Amino acid sequence: MKWFNTLSHNRWLEQETDRIFDFGKNAAVPTGFGWLGNNGQVRTDMGTHLWITARMLHTYSVAAGMGRPGAYALVEHGINALNGALRDKKYGGWYACVNDEGVVDASKQGYQHFFVLLGAASAVTTGHPAARPLLDEAINVIEKYFWSEEEQMCLESWDEAFSQTEDYRGGNANMHAVEAFLIVYDVTHDRKWLDRALRVASVIIHDVARKGEYRVNEHFDANWNPIRDYNQDNPAHRFRAYGGTPGHWIEWGRLMLHLRAALEARFETPPTWLLEDAKGLFHATIRDAWAPDGADGIVYTVDWNGNPIVRERVRWPIVEAMGTAYALYTVTGDPQYEAWYQTWWEYCIKYLMDYENGSWWQELDTNNEVTTKVWDGKQDIYHLLHCLVIPRLPLAPGLAPAVAAGLLDSLAK
Repeated sequence: MKWFNTLSHNRWLEQETDRIFDFGKNAAVPTGFGWLGNNGQVRTDMGTHLWITARMLHTYSVAAGMGRPGAYALVEHGINALNGALRDKKYGGWYACVNDEGVVDASKQGYQHFFVLLGAASAVTTGHPAARPLLDEAINVIEKYFWSEEEQMCLESWDEAFSQTEDYRGGNANMHAVEAFLIVYDVTHDRKWLDRALRVASVIIHDVARKGEYRVNEHFDANWNPIRDYNQDNPAHRFRAYGGTPGHWIEWGRLMLHLRAALEARFETPPTWLLEDAKGLFHATIRDAWAPDGADGIVYTVDWNGNPIVRERVRWPIVEAMGTAYALYTVTGDPQYEAWYQTWWEYCIKYLMDYENGSWWQELDTNNEVTTKVWDGKQDIYHLLHCLVIPRLPLAPGLAPAVAAGLLDSLAK
């Protein structure tokens, strides 16, 4: 049974995409985009997080490129928030979290700043006049504080004044740097962003993860030595979980295939390991994380032997798995990837998609019942684009640039 690149499946994806866009617009608050609860209403107690606001700017830039009325206004809202309440006009960069009263968390987080970079680059594709100045400022901050020329990798975080940085180096932040770098390349055509993305992937995936059966290590010291027991006493951490986070393994696989496609679009021969390692990451995720305890779903974390630690089924890993299945099918034509894609969609419609309250549930327990051990609420809709929009696009250029170029559904027949 064929789904990929068919008009009928793409029409279904389009319908679900519109449902998600409609849900997400409720997040707009005066300071940016808020944290949506399970009922679709903003949780004011959570404040306005930089990563959510930047990701929603990216999301509605895609929506604007898809010709959705109202999306451009939300792009403008996101740009205004990043130029307003969330921006540190004294020291530069952006605050991690604010609320109506002021700054809640003044730290400067790499993970969050790379989403600013992504959101700004995506906004450029909408033609908004303030988007390119925002991107230029984001690039300046990344160049000055978060890209280390010495290490040829990304730093993790700084204090408010950019005077002290952590000794810790994080795989999660560097992965999202790769995601942002690819879109920045698409809108600036500056080759260095591809070089940087390739360098980061080579260190974290090809040099380290490949040697560990593709169980991706995300925690490193300042010399890029893996810290295998990091957060062992806090294994369900949202951003720095102990052990391996299989959702990131499979997400890395898709990003590496986008990088491969970007190099091919330049008529260059990409390193063969980009495809080899993407396959390895995909199959390692299935090996360790898909239904290891008998119930369907991708577990949140595993130990270094592949045994489940946090067994909850968080939404974003399976969403990323579907996007990577599509990417691997696009490159290889191997029907096993379409079969997995279909299996995972059947799981999502049975357990995750919430037609009563909107969007998708964020987390399920080992019985696939709604729970809140790791996440509480339906924070944003960013990850959902990776199973709803990416399977209708070529792998290069990236998401917002491809949609803006009119490539949506270009493969359908």
